[in-house]
Amino acid sequence: MPELAYLNGEFLPIDKALVPIEDRGYQFGDAVYEFIASYNGRLFYLEEHLDRLDRSLKGLSFPPVSRETLRKAVLTLFEKAEIQRAGIYIQISRGVSPRNHAFPDGVHPQIVMTIREIEEKPPELRKNGAAAITVEDIRWGRCDLKTVQLLPNVLAKQKALAAGVFDAIFVSPEGVVREGTSSNICIVADGVVITHPLTPQILPGITRMVVIDLCRELNIPVSERFFKTDALYGSEEAFLTGTVTEVLPIVTIDGHRIGDSQVGPVTTRLFEALRQRSVA
Repeated sequence: MPELAYLNGEFLPIDKALVPIEDRGYQFGDAVYEFIASYNGRLFYLEEHLDRLDRSLKGLSFPPVSRETLRKAVLTLFEKAEIQRAGIYIQISRGVSPRNHAFPDGVHPQIVMTIREIEEKPPELRKNGAAAITVEDIRWGRCDLKTVQLLPNVLAKQKALAAGVFDAIFVSPEGVVREGTSSNICIVADGVVITHPLTPQILPGITRMVVIDLCRELNIPVSERFFKTDALYGSEEAFLTGTVTEVLPIVTIDGHRIGDSQVGPVTTRLFEALRQRSVA
């Protein structure tokens, strides 16, 4: 089960995959990315991830990148690695050119991919739930585009770890709850699953989309609407959704107990349904 890389059409060991120092992704954060997971040797929602990648590319005015080239590269990398529970990271930068803020002429996007085995979350985290803190949202105004400009996310995650909790949740200056550092957040209030609507302030998560679909399939009321920290602290349940996070219960936020500080039935039901869909 080798961990491999793909670099502009070539498959090679990860430690042999190098990009030029004047790559704009490195110098300006001028790049987009995706992360696709597999379950039991099967990629999960590949086309939806490619849809979002294409949207991010267009949002940054990148030149066209062949979807078929990307799909073929992903599938070949996955086949070569033979990793059953894999995570495929895709990064596309605008290209390589002498450092200049303005878009360069005549450069070609650089396509890099890596594949590694996914490290599963500890079972006790799913059984007992995790803790989180809130932090002020200082990110740029287009969080709906999946770019590599993740420094605020990195700092927030590190702040959470320093506080001895699992993650940080971004909150606007007005108190609107946005999302986690690498996941979306949902709460349950009066039996209704509530999550932030799709706006430029949050990422349109693939797992978020699947969970909303599962709610409707399971006749669990779901609503995409804004909510603030008082609703977060007073919710019956809270959970994060993400490609690796899946459906992860949060039982304490900023020291406030969520519900009875136990993993709730809605969260459990949705996690089980997500895992069931992953092998369907």
